[in-house]
Amino acid sequence: MQKKRVGLIGARGHTGAQLIPMLARHPGIELACVSSRELDGEAVVDHIPDAPAGLNFQALTPEDVAALKLDAVILALPNGVASRFVEAIDRAGEDPIIIDLSADRRFDADWTYGLPERNRDLITGARCIANPGCYATGMQLALLPFVDLLASAPRIFGVSGYSGAGTTPSPKNDPEVLRDNILPYALTGHIHEREVSHQLEHPVVFMPHVAPFFRGITLTITCELTRALSPTEALERARASFGNEALITLSQDIPLVRDAAYTHRVNIGGFATTDEGRLTLVATLDNLLKGAATQAMQNLNLAMGFNELEGISL
Repeated sequence: MQKKRVGLIGARGHTGAQLIPMLARHPGIELACVSSRELDGEAVVDHIPDAPAGLNFQALTPEDVAALKLDAVILALPNGVASRFVEAIDRAGEDPIIIDLSADRRFDADWTYGLPERNRDLITGARCIANPGCYATGMQLALLPFVDLLASAPRIFGVSGYSGAGTTPSPKNDPEVLRDNILPYALTGHIHEREVSHQLEHPVVFMPHVAPFFRGITLTITCELTRALSPTEALERARASFGNEALITLSQDIPLVRDAAYTHRVNIGGFATTDEGRLTLVATLDNLLKGAATQAMQNLNLAMGFNELEGISL
């Protein structure tokens, strides 16, 4: 079988470093190019030991990428940058699968929203896929079994490791600022609050924070329901939705963020309820893996017709 040629654009960041080993071990994919302006000309394997030998970083323009005639392009770029590559590919008349990890296309009805556990059938064979945000992935998977019972906007307290702030220096990824600290930010209108509200067609209220650990997310979610559930009933509703999903773990126990770090799974648990109809649950995940790179691999596999978990080492 001829391998599919895939390009990774924006490979210097944390997510790119997670994607490269997955793409390299995928039996049906050739990692044809890895783009980074800052590392142009350097051997990828010098930075990522599991990378293919002989592959160098390249500083590729949008027009360069369009001319490569790739089967798929993964855009691991900051918000507002990816569109230039999409436009250049379209101008060139090329038709590769495009997976955009930025927020640029998550509200675009012409793009498929890439949450596999909800949209698997839509993603299969899709050309343009918008990868969900990291916080947004955990929020949606925790809330989806209960959307039809929501009586008001869920309140969500989220904490991320500082890798979620990317590699560009800022207070949100400065270990000295975060030492013995937790940093609230984007107190209203966070992009993932809008993303989840849009996808669920129900408002949510989200309060994000950064903590002094490197990777992982924990979300404590409280919602008022139109009728009371017991903890067992709440867990069973979640199992009815996701009990057969390979990358979702459900438990009555409260999941810990350290147990989600470096794994491909979302862990959902707690399922505490009150007689008045309040439900509180907790979701944890690795922001760089299931919140970004793992999900991109699921989407790429579905779009290309491979097994959804190919290249994802469980």
